[in-house]
Amino acid sequence: MIYPVSETSTFDHAYYAETHLPLVTEHMGPHIQTTLVTKGLSGGPDVPAPFHAIASFTFAGQGAMKAAMKASGPVMADVANFTNIQPQVLIGESLG
Repeated sequence: MIYPVSETSTFDHAYYAETHLPLVTEHMGPHIQTTLVTKGLSGGPDVPAPFHAIASFTFAGQGAMKAAMKASGPVMADVANFTNIQPQVLIGESLG
């Protein structure tokens, strides 16, 4: 999930870490191999961060990803509690 910064975007990092991520673990966790969440700090020297956060999940395969997505209802319903952003999704393949 990618949460881009805009002039009107808001993002509560404390809520995300303390409440939302445990929901991810509870509902989707059995299907996720690894999770990496990056909090945006900057886009380079003296450049504001282009993203509030990027959450990357890896799965054993497409079946595990589909099972995680099927279980994600409560997780997705919680998004409005920490941000006004419609998160972007990128499904890809690890290259390294």
